[in-house]
Amino acid sequence: MRFLKLAIFTSFSVSAAVLSAQSIQINRENKTIAISTTDEAKATADIAAVTVGFEIFGPDAQGTTAEAGQLSHAILDAIHKLGIEDTNIESQAQGLQKNTEFDDKVKPEQRAKEQYVFRQSWEVSTSPKSAAEVINAAITAGANKSGTIDWRLADRKSLQAQAAAAALVKARQVAGNMADGLQVKLGALIYASNETPNARLYFAPRAGLVLNTSSASVASYITVPKPLEIRPQTIREEATVYAVFAIE
Repeated sequence: MRFLKLAIFTSFSVSAAVLSAQSIQINRENKTIAISTTDEAKATADIAAVTVGFEIFGPDAQGTTAEAGQLSHAILDAIHKLGIEDTNIESQAQGLQKNTEFDDKVKPEQRAKEQYVFRQSWEVSTSPKSAAEVINAAITAGANKSGTIDWRLADRKSLQAQAAAAALVKARQVAGNMADGLQVKLGALIYASNETPNARLYFAPRAGLVLNTSSASVASYITVPKPLEIRPQTIREEATVYAVFAIE
């Protein structure tokens, strides 16, 4: 009996060190090992969300807007010619503003030509291998504010599940090592979650795993108006799993 008490106490000490907000009840029925582990899964991005856009200046609101309209259509026509459908093109921002960002060295005649500024941008979703073509076509058509890429993964939930599963495997390995050190046999998984419980826990036989839903994206800024060498980045998903195993 003294040995079992030592095993339970060790379980509590490890949990308290890893999970500061965790409170685990210790009693004769609660013979468990609680582990919190983090792991990740990664995959190559299969979607390139490319930002294309422009910024132009003009002496008056009507003329600047008219020029922006022509440029806007020219850019989208160039993207459409690559086979990109409208369903993969989303407007991000557009608008006409009075230009107030003049440097003190700007001459009066130059100020008169740049009284208004019109900005417009889109996000174009395409395959990684077509990202350079989209940027090049847009810039050639006049998109002078283009090149940011948000790398994404179509099946993000699957990657999240892989990360959670990897963290759970690691949790069992750590728990198994602890059980070996305590000279007890590790039993079945009775509880699993990616959230650290704040309330006092009573470990009844149950099972559950909530996947980490955090996201990450990486952007690169490209402004060179010529074909570019672009390689998709790696998408990583991290999951932290809290797991409780029975001691036999």
